[in-house]
Amino acid sequence: MRSSPSRRRFLQGMAAGLSAAALPRLAQAQSATQPPATPRPAARPSPYRVNEPVSIDVNARPLPSFDIRDRARTRFGALEYRSGLILTSSFSGFGGLSALRLDPKGERFIAVSDQGSWFTGRIVYRGREMVGLDDVEAAPLLGADGRPITVTRGWYDSESLALDGSFAYVGLERVNQVLRFDFAKGFTRSRGEVIALPPAARKLPNNKGLEGLVFVPKATGQRLAGTLIAFSERGLDASGNLIAFLVGGKTPGQFSVRRSENFDISDAVLLPSGGLLILERKFSWFGGVGIRIRRLALSEIAPGAVIDGPAIFNADLGNEIDNMEGIDAHVTEEGETVLTMVSDDNFSLIQRNLLLQFTLVD
Repeated sequence: MRSSPSRRRFLQGMAAGLSAAALPRLAQAQSATQPPATPRPAARPSPYRVNEPVSIDVNARPLPSFDIRDRARTRFGALEYRSGLILTSSFSGFGGLSALRLDPKGERFIAVSDQGSWFTGRIVYRGREMVGLDDVEAAPLLGADGRPITVTRGWYDSESLALDGSFAYVGLERVNQVLRFDFAKGFTRSRGEVIALPPAARKLPNNKGLEGLVFVPKATGQRLAGTLIAFSERGLDASGNLIAFLVGGKTPGQFSVRRSENFDISDAVLLPSGGLLILERKFSWFGGVGIRIRRLALSEIAPGAVIDGPAIFNADLGNEIDNMEGIDAHVTEEGETVLTMVSDDNFSLIQRNLLLQFTLVD
């Protein structure tokens, strides 16, 4: 299949900033594997699902400030607000954005919708501020049979995304499976293959399961190099902490992230410097919505460990937030580490697709 210029640019950009090492032998590294996945009944037709690749227009309205109560404020914990966009489209399948990854320049992006769709394109900047999206394409996540996973398996709720060179991993929350795609074989037209996970992953709650994926590149030389880290949203261990898994690598197994203040994990990102951040959120009818970012030490993660880390960012409904579900990081030419967050509007009229950027100051 002949690749388009946008696909080639994305792959070239990712190859420049991420490890292109060979895929770790995930199945061989597991002490036990899952039985073959059983297809679920085909999902009902939905106007929010993408059945074939299509170019779309996305409108972007700027958010000049982040704090609704103090429009001049720019510093929020360890983060400094750069810019934000409210994204809308006449295309009914646009929305539900649950994870995204950027190229090293922070321009080309790939995102997944919780309705089993890819979105790719380019962030347009004016100086340091985002002003819009261009070259946006939507495409369905394909299974090993080459058909959309929403059609043949009734799978959706694609919530997490990790990249390793030309390989992409997508976590499916309701069935707690991970699909691996080789972008060298057609980019978003490539076919996903189910990878082996520890049996405990199948026991996660079907709507609080796999929510964040991070791949530790082999080129880092770290102890966890070649490992896929899978975080659950609210799968709890016996002590009430959040369950996570080390898949592949030299030390596969299970560990936990200490849960506090009723926050659940919605995504994670490995910083270019080697640090690890987790994006968390909480909701209650009395307290409303809250989000925070915690910094974890990658060196402390090991089978059986319970890890914790300080919050470096907190926000609530006094800020321009929504259901923030995706986070990524890149480094600018000036050496600034920029965090990009995206929200899942759940295809609701009262929620928004937000794209926010902050400079990591501390």
